[in-house]
Amino acid sequence: MLLLGSLFRSRILVPSKLPASTRCRTELAPRKTKYKKAHKGRVPLPLGGSTKGTTLEFGEYGLRVVGDDASRLTAKQLKSADTALKRKLKVVKGANVWMRVFPDIPVCVKVPVLPVFSGNETRMGKGKGTFEYWACRAGPGRVIFEVGGGGLREEIARDALRIAAAKLPFRTEFITPAALPRLGNLLIPRPYLITDASSIAAAEDASAPQQSV
Repeated sequence: MLLLGSLFRSRILVPSKLPASTRCRTELAPRKTKYKKAHKGRVPLPLGGSTKGTTLEFGEYGLRVVGDDASRLTAKQLKSADTALKRKLKVVKGANVWMRVFPDIPVCVKVPVLPVFSGNETRMGKGKGTFEYWACRAGPGRVIFEVGGGGLREEIARDALRIAAAKLPFRTEFITPAALPRLGNLLIPRPYLITDASSIAAAEDASAPQQSV
């Protein structure tokens, strides 16, 4: 009997080392990172006057962060908002969804060792903590989602983006291609474009040096 027990135990294969985390095909996570952990960092503020990422690039309608509610977006929040958005737009044939941000920042959480501590009430030292989830930083004025294609009407896009906005932890606004770019909480007017021939001639005459009599 002891011989049979030892024989069966020898046939059980135990892996030497299991992977720390696995990435599914539908999971919002980077495929490869240079470092396992990263600094917490801060939400970027456009102090230099850049308006990049505050206007539409691909779609006809979009969802943009408004106010001072900029924060960190987790991959779970982005996935739930994207799922709700695609479920609502499934009835529109040819409609597309673009996600303008991607969670590529690893967030580590330090679990308290003693049961008397709760939350972040941990003692100093003993390392940074283990990996918990992926996240991304969304500053004020940042476009999160864009929709368009398939002859999508504005009322349908507005309703779908309203459902997706309920999954996000900050205030958002509905924008169109006519929306002005944002610099924090400020709306930046677009430069004046001259397209008329008479306006071009008048501008050239105004810019030409005047001759003294």
